[in-house]
Amino acid sequence: MREESEVGLTEAERYDLQRLAGIMIPADAAYGVVGADDDLIFADILRSLGRDLEAVRTALARLRDLAGGDFAALDEAAAESAAMVLLGKQDAVTFALGRAVLQCYYRDDRVIAALGLEARAPFPRGYELPQGDFSLVEAVRGRARMWRDLDGTGDGTGDGATDAKGG
Repeated sequence: MREESEVGLTEAERYDLQRLAGIMIPADAAYGVVGADDDLIFADILRSLGRDLEAVRTALARLRDLAGGDFAALDEAAAESAAMVLLGKQDAVTFALGRAVLQCYYRDDRVIAALGLEARAPFPRGYELPQGDFSLVEAVRGRARMWRDLDGTGDGTGDGATDAKGG
């Protein structure tokens, strides 16, 4: 019987995911960065799976198939080889797995600091953004309407203030 945790992964799946995360983003002492298998980052990954849970479970099942049934039992070289085959696939499942790991890794304060950035929230001090060229949005402004008119007014506001021609 497989016992699932509160995040929806079995103990074996959690172990495989943590090992895979460490292969995806290994620690590097030379740069002073932790790997994605770090306990704090991995706990964040588990808490953040949300919509990606089923895709991650599918990816882990594929990984077990590539490993011949037991990813945990593989030596480092074989585990990395199986992981690279999985990660080389360009499909929704693999992208969801990458998103689940990467979003948590790059929001860890230690990783941000190792990148030479200040580990802080973007507000209230904010970040300086260069003034943009608003002429670049003219193509979007001139594009045909992409939404469905629910109230029959044609203006998208729902208040009936304009006719179907926008005037």
